[in-house]
Amino acid sequence: MSQCQSRALFPAVVSAVLDLPQGQKAGAMESQGAGLAKRLATLLSGLMECMCFAGVIFGWASLVYVLKGLDYFEDLCKPVANMTVNTTHETGCSEQDEQFSLIFTIGSFMNNFMTFPTGCIFDRFGTLAARLLAIFLYTGGTLLISFSTAATALMLFPAMSLLSIGGILLILTNMQVGNLFGKHRSTIITLYNGAFDSSSAVFLIIKLLYEKGLTLRDMFLFITACSAWHLIRTFFLMPKQHIPYPLPPGYSYGMTCRKSQSYHTYEEKQPAHRGGSNDLQSEPVLAEADRSPNDFLSKGHKEPPVRSFQSCVISKLFFWHLVWLSVIQLRHYFFIGTLNPMLEHLTEKNTALVSTYTNAFAFTQLCGVLCAPWNGLILDRHKRRRGKDGSTHGASDSLADLRSCVLSLAVTVVQSVGFSVCATVPVLPVQYATFILQVLSRSFLYGGNAAFLAIAFPLEHFGKLYGLVMGLSALVSLLQYPCFALVKGPLNGNPFYVNIGLTVIILLGFVNPLMVFWECQRREKERAMEGFNSLSSSPKKADVESPI
Repeated sequence: MSQCQSRALFPAVVSAVLDLPQGQKAGAMESQGAGLAKRLATLLSGLMECMCFAGVIFGWASLVYVLKGLDYFEDLCKPVANMTVNTTHETGCSEQDEQFSLIFTIGSFMNNFMTFPTGCIFDRFGTLAARLLAIFLYTGGTLLISFSTAATALMLFPAMSLLSIGGILLILTNMQVGNLFGKHRSTIITLYNGAFDSSSAVFLIIKLLYEKGLTLRDMFLFITACSAWHLIRTFFLMPKQHIPYPLPPGYSYGMTCRKSQSYHTYEEKQPAHRGGSNDLQSEPVLAEADRSPNDFLSKGHKEPPVRSFQSCVISKLFFWHLVWLSVIQLRHYFFIGTLNPMLEHLTEKNTALVSTYTNAFAFTQLCGVLCAPWNGLILDRHKRRRGKDGSTHGASDSLADLRSCVLSLAVTVVQSVGFSVCATVPVLPVQYATFILQVLSRSFLYGGNAAFLAIAFPLEHFGKLYGLVMGLSALVSLLQYPCFALVKGPLNGNPFYVNIGLTVIILLGFVNPLMVFWECQRREKERAMEGFNSLSSSPKKADVESPI
């Protein structure tokens, strides 16, 4: 290829990567270097932030191993009177496990339940305010753990809650980065959620470094110091308000050296008559080549009103999606929260084997960032197909997006059932398969949840709906603690029957993809009827081809 051909090809490649409308391609060369570099820096730094900080609480099993070595709640395992030295004191150590399980139950509950108020903060006050709050909470949590000791073990309760709330706010503000990359939007949302899952491996690293001699305080003080990096990213690589979708021409974000462009976002540049409080669902003026056929067909007609938040919440789609998320999440939380005592039960309290399987579980969590984009590819597959044949086969983008969710939701349930069945089998080597299916299911679960809410409902309600569905599912996740008490009490440490019950409950998740499929069928029939009525009332317009 000649040098001239290479120079001609470069603008096309940049336009394709950034999904620039055809009308912008001529002027893209002026700022393509800086714009592309900034977007990639935002994408990669956000990926690192989610992978290293956002979901660390889900590596709880590794941290419990360290905390037991530091004698946290060890006073609950003191020998019972009138028992010999060689007796194993199941009651005392069960109480210690219950404390650790309770910490995880409360922390995971706060991770979900507080998503609704934090989502409202994100929608109302924008990215800057939400991220500053997240950094404050996260830093407070790491400092509490840094200065906690066995004598002040109760500090773990507020510490893990603060880590959870701060972490969920970090990923909530990062998921909008997908809006910068157009047709790859769902893939990036799921990628970030996979990175959120992989961040549970941070506690594995802490466990391994602890075994090498580093102290818990030094390691968490280092994590605290990383808050400076969060601040730099907040001011220079994130918007003050929100990243709109579709992306408007000339969109910029973050602080720059020039004062005139400092923190100017698309929302702030809009005329007053466009509305000042609109969030992600802004209405940018698109280039003609960027419009779909339906945009031209609807030209001259009044735009339909945006669905209200209340109508979204009371819809069947939202309810069954909530059931889908709640039952699968409960299964995951119960498994993670009881992994350490379950391994002790299966290994007959062989410390070396427990450590080996705990490490194996944590290593598989690293694969979450690799598994989650597969779900994004499922969700975006129709966009790639449309790019090849140049048509939507008569379906709107929103309807095609919703239809693509059916397979994603169904595959997630199948993976979850497989994971739950393997976890039920009381054979130690089978747990390797359990770990693999668990990370697959979990990476599909949260990425699919965020992508579905962004597709099925108006984007201006995304923060509130995401927070509400996570908050309501958190109430269901509280059932993990009575399940744990049931295992430790009447079932004498054997979770077999509880695992069977949870596997049966997961089957309710299959209703959600069925409901989405029926909704797609209903909307397609309505669209067909509207098209038929339009042809009947305006026969002349039927001969006019819509521009592609």
